[in-house]
Amino acid sequence: MDDTIKFEVLQPSHYQTYIEIGTKAYNQHYRHLWPNGVTDTYIESSFTHQVLLNEEQDENTVLYLIKVNIEYIGILKITLHKELQTYNKLDALYLDKIYILKEFSGKGIGTKSLHFVENIAKKHLKKTIFLESMQKGPALQFYINNNFSIVGTTKVPFSNVIEEEKPMYLLKKDI
Repeated sequence: MDDTIKFEVLQPSHYQTYIEIGTKAYNQHYRHLWPNGVTDTYIESSFTHQVLLNEEQDENTVLYLIKVNIEYIGILKITLHKELQTYNKLDALYLDKIYILKEFSGKGIGTKSLHFVENIAKKHLKKTIFLESMQKGPALQFYINNNFSIVGTTKVPFSNVIEEEKPMYLLKKDI
């Protein structure tokens, strides 16, 4: 993809855009996890003005809008310092969310987003990047293709997710 990809730190003036893009991308990719496709539990825990205000006040959390040319097409949420497995919080960065609108999937934006996150990790002198991926679906292979390895298992933390859809992998990439 030759288009210009930019990562903009979320500002309060763009909260509504982040909510709309995050909600739409999540629903495009993950509606199947929820009974009758009702994702309200997740949306209310991730994409409201109050959630964004709280995350903005957390200096350990950084939110980004992904922009191609003049169009917003995705979001990123990064936890800069998080203790995971044998890594202390100074050594590990956690990629909490990377959601890209379905119509932009498969165009290299995800890979460029991972490179962007890796550069942030290097800037903060991290040794590794962690993330979670559903055990079923195309995201897992995408992360493996980008040099992440499975280092553990986990589950979607919401009780109302369809039980057989809950399994996730914890993945890491050393840098």
